[in-house]
Amino acid sequence: MRAYALALLQRCWRMFVAVTKLMLPVMVVVQIGQQLGLVDRVGELIAPAMALLNLPPEAGIVWAATVFTGIYGGIASLAGLAASIEMNAAQVSTLGAMMLFAHAIPVEQAIVRRAGASFNTTAALRLGTAILYGTAVSWFCHLTGTLSQPMSFEWLGGSSVMSGTEGSGWMAWAQSTAFSLALTFAVIVVLVLLLDILDKLGITRRITTAMLPLLKLSGLDARVAPVTTVGVLMGLTYGGALIIEEAKKQNFSRRTRFLALSWMSLSHGLIEDTLLIVALGADIWVVLVGRVLVTLVIIALLARLTRPGSKIRREAQLASN
Repeated sequence: MRAYALALLQRCWRMFVAVTKLMLPVMVVVQIGQQLGLVDRVGELIAPAMALLNLPPEAGIVWAATVFTGIYGGIASLAGLAASIEMNAAQVSTLGAMMLFAHAIPVEQAIVRRAGASFNTTAALRLGTAILYGTAVSWFCHLTGTLSQPMSFEWLGGSSVMSGTEGSGWMAWAQSTAFSLALTFAVIVVLVLLLDILDKLGITRRITTAMLPLLKLSGLDARVAPVTTVGVLMGLTYGGALIIEEAKKQNFSRRTRFLALSWMSLSHGLIEDTLLIVALGADIWVVLVGRVLVTLVIIALLARLTRPGSKIRREAQLASN
């Protein structure tokens, strides 16, 4: 038991160091931007676009950070804006879903391109789906009054915990950042422990088994479904690497790789990433169930449009000749 605990902490520490290398620069940039008034300026520029999604301007800053750096980078920017951002549960769920659909685009879509699908096409697919799904969820909740309870992010920045401590400016920022990073480490430990428990209890295996019929229903080749499931559950990096390896062995067609990688691009890291966003206050029906269903519909449509003999397939072949 002691050996397991030590190994777990070492694993979590390695993950934390890697995440801190990503989060800390984002936190510094956000703080400098706030000090110089740049955050307010960016907020003013993107306010009209965010208003269309019924989101505050700060949400656009968080999503932009997420798109370029990843989930943890988005959380870091959210922590930096915690004192000024006001959102309800519907808006948090909308932003969370957008973060899950589209994050770390430069890195993850480079993996997708290496695995055999277009960088630009899959990136546009992720960004477009994030915006359309976010708009639909936000306005549905706004018009129906669903998930209208207010949310607070003060705990994320540590302001509520350290309200009695002295310091201002960069000193207060350092205290708040230290708290946020400590909280991040605690979250990583909980996630890793939970994933280990799910794996040892066989729950992860059952989820994988349950996912296979869903993937096949969307039109995926049965041979690539198991590999896709790994990426969907564990992450695009794992799934992309497996696609690269398996494509050499089984000679997957370009269409097969495109559909599998599109599935993984839209919905991956279903356990870890989803838990992170739910911890921020997002609704699990929006960020998990809805996301998977939308992905299923989109991939089924793409499978239909790209099947041999379809009009779009013929036009693509003519264009390439």
